[in-house]
Amino acid sequence: MDNSKPTPEVEQGSNEKNSGPLVILIVTVLVVIVAIWQFSVSDMDNEEQTNEAEVVTQAPVILLDEPDVTVDMPSDVVIDEVDIIVPETVTTEKVEIILPKINESDLWVKAKLPDLTWRNELLSLIVTEDIIRRFVVFTDNFSQGLVAYDHSLFVQPSENFSVDEKSSSVDGKNNVWQWDSKTSKRFDLYVDLLRSVDSTTLVKMYMDVKPLVDEAYKELGYEDDFTYTLQDAITRVLDMELPQSDMKITRSSVMYKYQDPQLESLADSDKLLLRIGKENLLIIKSVLLEINEKLAKRVTKTN
Repeated sequence: MDNSKPTPEVEQGSNEKNSGPLVILIVTVLVVIVAIWQFSVSDMDNEEQTNEAEVVTQAPVILLDEPDVTVDMPSDVVIDEVDIIVPETVTTEKVEIILPKINESDLWVKAKLPDLTWRNELLSLIVTEDIIRRFVVFTDNFSQGLVAYDHSLFVQPSENFSVDEKSSSVDGKNNVWQWDSKTSKRFDLYVDLLRSVDSTTLVKMYMDVKPLVDEAYKELGYEDDFTYTLQDAITRVLDMELPQSDMKITRSSVMYKYQDPQLESLADSDKLLLRIGKENLLIIKSVLLEINEKLAKRVTKTN
């Protein structure tokens, strides 16, 4: 304490000295001593880290029958209110997709198609009648090596397969021609459409519409998950090997055939891939590989 401060005067005529300030001083010193002692004991406990429970007996507090001491807060002290921030609960509710009935689903699917590609002008290549059933039937047949042209999702190319029969026959044989890669150009727009599709959006759309896909699949008499059939169809394309030698074709009747018996014995789906052409097939493989990987992740997550 600063002893230079003036000592309060003792009121004249009093027989006893005013003991209030002295009592306040004594109480203050006792409080400081007790606080220091408790702080020291706490530090010692933290340093020793003993597992034994220590019993601390505090000295009894002597209540002095003296007037209450009121401490006034300085007028220039401002206590700010503290806002308690309660973290918001993060909810990951799944948005439920309201699907139409399968017989009324064409308009719903057609409205989603522009979200799949930036080449919207190529959407005219897609058949928009009974879309879901067409997709299911064509995919199921393709996975088995068959081609259901009547259920194709795409309109037929405006140009048919043809060869230049006026050109010289190869190997000196009649009715045998070299494969003309120009005939595969008729599939270029279809490949451009597939290449422009956003694979993430496509897989999400498939998962959204899957209840209708499953319904169409059950109409064919199946009970298993259609996704496995879809993956089988994709795998068939990815496993398709391109012939090392030049392809030769022949015609003994109205239909053209491959001169090589091994090529001619391929499944119809594989022969369709050959007609698409080497460059187009490589692009299709690349796109389907990406789609298949994302599809597998979504299937694993849902399971």
